[in-house]
Amino acid sequence: MSSKWRKFGRHMAASAQRLLMTAATVSFALDAPLQAESGEATTRAPEVLIEATSEYEESRDQPFLQPVEGTRINSGKKSAVINLNEPPKIVNHNYRQALAMTPGLVLAEDPTPLLSIGYRGLNPYRTQFTQVLKDGIPITMDMFGYPEAYYTPPLEAIERIEFLHGGAALMYGPQPGGSLNYLTYNPRTDRELATRSQHVFGSDNLYSTYDALTGTADRFGYYTYFYHRETDGFRQANSDQDLFSGSMKVVMDGDTDSRWIFSGDGYSEEHGEAGGQTLSTNPNGSDPNAVLYDVDRDATSRFNDRFRLQRGFTGLAWEKDFSEDTELRVQNWGKYYHRLSRRQLGGGFGTLPSGPAAEHNQIQVQKFYNEATESRLRHDWSWGETSNTFAGGLTFYHTDSPITNKIGATPNATNGPVQNKTVREIYYTPIFAENLFRYGHWSITPGVRFENLWQNIDEKVNVAKTAVGEPLAHEDQYNFVPLLGLGVEYELRPNVAAYGNVSQSYRPKLFTEEVPTEPLVIVSGDLKEGQSWQYEVGWRGNPAPYLNWDTSLFLIDFSDQIGAVSVPGPLPGQMLVSIENVGRAIHKGAEVAAQLDIVAAQDALRGTDYAQRWGGLTLYANAMFLNAEFVSGPQDGKTPQYAPDYLVRAGAIYHWQDRAKVALGGTYVDNEYGDDNNSQPFFIPSYGVCDLTMEAEVHDHVTVFAGINNLLDQAYYARIRAEGIDPAYERNFYGGVSLTF
Repeated sequence: MSSKWRKFGRHMAASAQRLLMTAATVSFALDAPLQAESGEATTRAPEVLIEATSEYEESRDQPFLQPVEGTRINSGKKSAVINLNEPPKIVNHNYRQALAMTPGLVLAEDPTPLLSIGYRGLNPYRTQFTQVLKDGIPITMDMFGYPEAYYTPPLEAIERIEFLHGGAALMYGPQPGGSLNYLTYNPRTDRELATRSQHVFGSDNLYSTYDALTGTADRFGYYTYFYHRETDGFRQANSDQDLFSGSMKVVMDGDTDSRWIFSGDGYSEEHGEAGGQTLSTNPNGSDPNAVLYDVDRDATSRFNDRFRLQRGFTGLAWEKDFSEDTELRVQNWGKYYHRLSRRQLGGGFGTLPSGPAAEHNQIQVQKFYNEATESRLRHDWSWGETSNTFAGGLTFYHTDSPITNKIGATPNATNGPVQNKTVREIYYTPIFAENLFRYGHWSITPGVRFENLWQNIDEKVNVAKTAVGEPLAHEDQYNFVPLLGLGVEYELRPNVAAYGNVSQSYRPKLFTEEVPTEPLVIVSGDLKEGQSWQYEVGWRGNPAPYLNWDTSLFLIDFSDQIGAVSVPGPLPGQMLVSIENVGRAIHKGAEVAAQLDIVAAQDALRGTDYAQRWGGLTLYANAMFLNAEFVSGPQDGKTPQYAPDYLVRAGAIYHWQDRAKVALGGTYVDNEYGDDNNSQPFFIPSYGVCDLTMEAEVHDHVTVFAGINNLLDQAYYARIRAEGIDPAYERNFYGGVSLTF
């Protein structure tokens, strides 16, 4: 990037931040002192009541997002609210249970602390096609050059997760996989100090603890927690993990019309990478170094590979309710990531490392320095007798990201001579706006997003290129991409509506797609960014507290997808990996979801009180039926990776007076492939897996819980990488206690 653009970007970001924070400070100074909410008791202490006001509060107990909420418009968009307090406590990063009531999200199960979720046949690797946020702030390493969600907050700290499907998330980012927003607990307002201490013990020496303090004193509310998890893992060796996380949120004047929210996080984890396996029927199955899944699914193929991630974050948000019609939210944040991986060389698909290369390892260090400021405004306005809503905003975002690759002299070396060193930088300034027009029972919401993205990549060291006289790479690009969206909703009756939306999505090139750091990888000279159109029509309802449903038809038309294709190299027998546009894919299908508390329904229809006496029984079921296929390009006629023909989740939750819960749930996934080539080693057979969990309050301050994951001990795998099959966790157990005061 030229010095002119660098100076321009820095000047604009700094000026905007000063302007917005100055306005916020002036407004705050003009506000008269206000009293904090006094001790209104709303639930028993063990529930850790949340009462601080924020723009995310309205949908707390709803299955879908409200049409307008804070500075956001949700009308005409497909959404889901994942309430993590509804089932028994979810422990040990179990997203199979967290996503139990949400169709469309395909989980590529990973026993490490890392997370991979795909959307309707889009690549799930590190959830890179979905905008992942925490309290409205992106948590990916970088939003575009490296959009991978290596960090996710502990589920114990999350009140609920809001998911906006596909193109419905246009106002929160251009990614085609929608947005997944983790909403953490806000401070309690009914007392000055409340505590929670949770301890879990389980299979393979699992131990985790979650300890939280919360309360409100005068004008200040706080919520802070410490979280730790460790386990040996179920593999033969090198599947251990050790994770530490802490966070603090401070809300000043949380119940007034002008509030400040400060948040800070610290995170550190290290885990072993036990490597992949292969089947005896796969091409590598007869290799003497093969690690066979069908012989011992707990076996390890990588004994020296390690991964470490460290993260720091600070954020400051200001929310101002100028009136019932106008609300402003300004948030500033800074993030730091340090990613370190050490991986032994010389291994193949499901084989132990061998040969001369196995005497060495590759050490990769990536750092990410993010800073950003974002403003969002909502204003209700009238046109004749109709009330309409405008929402819009802008973001200034910057990333510096150096990457260094080294070669170690031993399989477990921690340092070595530098082979590659690259400096990467992004400036990003999107502008977005939409307006909700109301006409009787109709709601129409057109929207637009203007993407402005500067990306600069400079190679500083590349030993392989220098050795053959090839110049170092330098890429400097600016992209302006306008994106359009339209949402329509028709209210059939109160809390029952038909909806439809159409929108564009955009997939910029990654850092590694612009300038690969791996040997034998080349980039096509005419590589284009991915573009998609998404269409959806549906019908949803929540006519009674005990019943809700959502069903829809969808289509994703994704062109210029970027992928890896094997091509012949210049030397005899040499094969290279070419990064190129692999074609256009069509993803189409249907989703259905329903939830019914049959006891509450019986009480409502017949005037009985069985739920109060005997408890409630909620049945849920949801399914995605998907037909995804490449229709042009090198992969024409093949199925995109992780695109099963069906994904079904179903189960039951028994609950008695908020004092006891028991849940039995199942997930059933059809055959899929772990690559776009649909090659036989990457075939993932269909599988079904069940979980049984329970929770009981044995005292006003003591809750016990336990669970059996993979109840039927299903042998399966849901993820295949270049190093082989990643076996899923066998039957495992846990139990714990939560103390609240």
